[in-house]
Amino acid sequence: MPAKLTVLLTCKDERSNIGPCLDSVAALADEILVADSGSTDGTLEYARSRPDCRVIEREYITAGDFKNWAIPQASCEWVLIIDADERVSPALAAEIRKSIDSNPDCDGYWLGRANHLMGHRVHYTDWARDQLVRLFRRDQGRYEGPSDHGNVKVRSERCGSLTALLDHYTLWSWATYLHKFDRYTRVQAEQWYARGRRPSYFRMLFSPPLRFFRDYILHRGCLDGMVGLQISWMSAFYTFMKQARLWELHHGLQQKDVEPEAIAKAERRAA
Repeated sequence: MPAKLTVLLTCKDERSNIGPCLDSVAALADEILVADSGSTDGTLEYARSRPDCRVIEREYITAGDFKNWAIPQASCEWVLIIDADERVSPALAAEIRKSIDSNPDCDGYWLGRANHLMGHRVHYTDWARDQLVRLFRRDQGRYEGPSDHGNVKVRSERCGSLTALLDHYTLWSWATYLHKFDRYTRVQAEQWYARGRRPSYFRMLFSPPLRFFRDYILHRGCLDGMVGLQISWMSAFYTFMKQARLWELHHGLQQKDVEPEAIAKAERRAA
C-alpha cells in the first residue's frame, strides 16, 4: 500500500505565501496540517476555507518548540515539514512519493534547498549549501535545540538524501527580513547569555570579516554578482549583531541608569 504523508506547514501572517505553498503540495499530501501561531492578516481564514487543510493553533516560542508540538498531531506515518515561503516542485514531489512508497530502511531524508534572494536563485555562498532533514517518520523525528535554526534529529539515525531541491523564496525585501533578523540575533544572544557565555572583543572584531571572507571567497559568492555580495555582507552583519547583542545583555545601560534624576524630574512634571 502507498505510504501516508502529512505535510505540516507552520506559519504566521503568511497570506501572500500560503496559497502557492499549499498548491505545491496538494497532489502529494494525504493530509495538510497548518499550524498557525497567531496570524491576523487573513492566513487563518484562507487555510480554513480550503477543504484539504486541517488547522491547529498555539502560541509561538521558538521554531523547534512550536514544530515539536505540531508533529505528533499529524495523522500519517510520514511527515514533511515546510514553511510558507517554500515550494515543493513536481520533481521533488515525485521523488518523495517514490521514496516513502518503497518501504524504505530510512526513517528520515535530507533535503537540499534552492534559496532565492528577491526572486534570484542563489548558486553560491553558504545559502547554496543548505541541507535539512524535513521528511521523516512521525514517531522518529523531533527538533533539537531551542533556537530558530534547529534541525530534526531522527532517533534511529537512519537517514537518506533526496536529489531534487526544495524551492525556498528566502526573502522578497530587506524590510521584511529585518524583522526576522531582529528575532534571530536576539534569540541567539539570549541563549548564549543563559549558558553563561561572555562577550568577546576578538569575536566581535574578527568573526564578521571572516564570515564575509568565507561566503564571498571560499564559498564563491563573488560568482553570484550583486546577489552574492549582499548575502555575504548580510551574513557578516548577522555575525556581528549576535556578538553585539550578547554585549548588550551583559553591559548595556538604560537611560534610567545613566540619568536617574532627569527621568525622575520628567515623571514628576508629567504627574
